[in-house]
Amino acid sequence: MSMIENFSQTVWLVPLYALVGAVLAIPWSPGIIRETGPRPSGYINIAMTFVAFLHSLFALVETWNKPPQYLSFEWLHAANLNIALDLEISTITLGALLLITGLNLAAQIYAIGYLEMDWGWARFYTLIALFEAGICALVLCNSLFFSYVVLEILTLGTYLLIGFWFNQSLVVTGARDAFLTKRVGDLILLMGVVALLPLAGTWNYTELAQWAKTTTIDPTVATLLCLALIAGPLAKCAQFPLHLWLDEAMEGPMPATILRNTIVVSSGAWVLVKLQPVLALSPVVAKVMMIVGSVTAIGASLIAIAQIDIKRSLSYSVSAYMGLVFIAVGTQQDETALRLLFTYAIAMSLLVMSIGGVVLNNITQNLTQYGGLWSRRPISGLAYLVGAASLVAFPPFGCFWTLTEMADHLWTSHPWLVGVLVIVNGLTAFSIIREFSLIFGGKPKQMTVRSPEGLWALVLPMTITMGFALHVPILLWQWNILPEWENLNLTVATVLVISTLVGGIASAWIYLNDQIPKPIELKPKALQNFLAYDLYTAQLYRVTIVFFVGLISQIVYWFDRYLVDGVINLVGLATVFSGQSLKYNVSGQTQFYFLSIFLGVALFVAVVCFPFLSQISLSISP
Repeated sequence: MSMIENFSQTVWLVPLYALVGAVLAIPWSPGIIRETGPRPSGYINIAMTFVAFLHSLFALVETWNKPPQYLSFEWLHAANLNIALDLEISTITLGALLLITGLNLAAQIYAIGYLEMDWGWARFYTLIALFEAGICALVLCNSLFFSYVVLEILTLGTYLLIGFWFNQSLVVTGARDAFLTKRVGDLILLMGVVALLPLAGTWNYTELAQWAKTTTIDPTVATLLCLALIAGPLAKCAQFPLHLWLDEAMEGPMPATILRNTIVVSSGAWVLVKLQPVLALSPVVAKVMMIVGSVTAIGASLIAIAQIDIKRSLSYSVSAYMGLVFIAVGTQQDETALRLLFTYAIAMSLLVMSIGGVVLNNITQNLTQYGGLWSRRPISGLAYLVGAASLVAFPPFGCFWTLTEMADHLWTSHPWLVGVLVIVNGLTAFSIIREFSLIFGGKPKQMTVRSPEGLWALVLPMTITMGFALHVPILLWQWNILPEWENLNLTVATVLVISTLVGGIASAWIYLNDQIPKPIELKPKALQNFLAYDLYTAQLYRVTIVFFVGLISQIVYWFDRYLVDGVINLVGLATVFSGQSLKYNVSGQTQFYFLSIFLGVALFVAVVCFPFLSQISLSISP
C-alpha cells in the first residue's frame, strides 16, 4: 500500500486533528500559561487545520473517480442492538472534507486580524476546532444515529460560539434562542431516528437507501416518519418557522459567521441529502419540503432587502439559499443540491470576509452609516463583487450553472418552482447590490472617512477565496459536472440572467442615485415594517406558542400548588391534629391506650363498611 493510499484509509483521523488542536489550546484558555499571551493557542489550531487540509487533499487525489469505500467500527453490541460507527470514503465526502478544512483554515487566519486585541483566543479557537471536528465527522459518517450525535455537538458549539462575548445582553439572547430553536428540531428528529430503526432494521445510509427501494410501508407511517426526519435539518438550515435563530446569531464574532453562514447551516442540508431515498417514500413530505423551501426562500429574500444591519441582511440570504436546497431535495435533485451547497459556500464566505473587515474598522453594522468605501477599500469591494456575482445566476460564475441546472430539471416537472427560483434570484441580486451600493458607493460619510484596508490576516484569506471563486467554473468543467452549452436550456438560463440583471440594475439605480432620498421608505409604511420585522414572526410566536406554553404552565402550577400541595398539606395537618389529640391520652394508664386503639379501629371499620351498610339498608327498605 502506497503512502497516498494510507491517507485514504486513515482519513478518519481528519476530525481528530482539530480535536488535538483544541486539547492543546486548553492551557491558554483558563490562563494557566500567562507569559506568552493567548496567541500560541490560535497558531496551534491553524497548524492542525492545515494538516487536516493536506490529509484530505492527498486522500481525495487517491480516491478520485473510484468507487466508494466503507469502514465500520463496532461501538455497542447488547442483546439485539448493534450500533456501529460506519464511515464512507468517496470523492464526494473527501471533497466536502477539503471544503470544510479549507474554509476553516481561512476563517482561523481571518480571526488573527479580527480578534487581534481579544484575550479569548484560546476559547475561540477551541470552539472553532470543535466545529471543524464535528462537521468533518458528519460528512464521513454513514450512520444516521451518529449523524444525530454530531448534530447535537454542533448545536452546543453554536450556542457557545454565538455567546462568545457573553457580557452583552443581545449575545446572550441570541445564543439562547439559537440553542432552544435547534433543540426543538433535534428533539423531533430524535423521534424519527428512534422510530426508523424498528422499521428499517438499520441506521446505515447505504442500507437505508436499499430498504427504501423495496419497502411497502404504510403511507401514514411514512409521512409521520419523514416529517420527523426533516425537522432537524429544517432547524439547522434556518427554515420557516424555525429561522429566527440565524438572524440573532449574527451577534457572534465575524470569523465564526464565515463558518456558520456556509458550513454549519449546510450540515442539516447534508443530512437531508443523505436521507433523500427515505424521504421519497412520502409524496406529502416532498410537497412540504417544496412549500417550506419556497416560503422561506421568497420570504427571507424580501426580509433581507428591508434590513439595515449588514450581517442580518446576509443571514436572510443564507436562509433563502437553504430554502432552494430544500426544494432541490424535495424534487429529488440530490447532486444538484450538493453542487449548490458547494458554489454557495464559496460565494457566501467571500461576502462575509469582505464585509467583516469593513465592520471591524468602522465599528458599525448599520448600512445607513456607510458610503464611499470603494476608493478606500478597493480589494474588499472587488471581493464583494466577485462574491455577489458567484452567488446569483450571472455567467460564467459558480451558482449560474447550479441554478440553471436546477431550473432545467424543474421546467418539466414543477414549472411553478422555476418561478420561485427566478424571483429568489432577482431579489437576492437586488439585496446584495443594495448592500454594495450603500457600503462602497456614494460619498464618504462620517463613519467611513478613515477606513483603510485591514491587516494582512483579513486580506489574505479573502483574496485567496476570491481567486478560488473565480476558478470554480473551471473546477466544475474539469470535474465533468458542467453542462455542455448545446445541452443547456437557453430559455431557463436567459430568464435567470435577466432576473439577475433586473434586480441588480434596479438596486444600483435606486441606491446610487443621489436624487432619490435615503433611506428608502416603502409605501405603505406598514409593508416596510412587515418586512423589517421579519414578517412579525416573533410576534406570531408570542401570541401562539409562547401564549399556550405559558397557559399550560399556569395550569400545571395551579394544579400543583392547590391540588397536589393542598392534599399533602391536608394529610400533614390531619397527622399533626391527630398527634396533638392523642398526646392527651398518654397518661400511663393501660385502659386509655386500649380505648384509643378501640376507637381508631371502630372508626376505620365504619368508614370501610359504610358503603355495604348503605346497600343493605336500601335492600331491606320497603
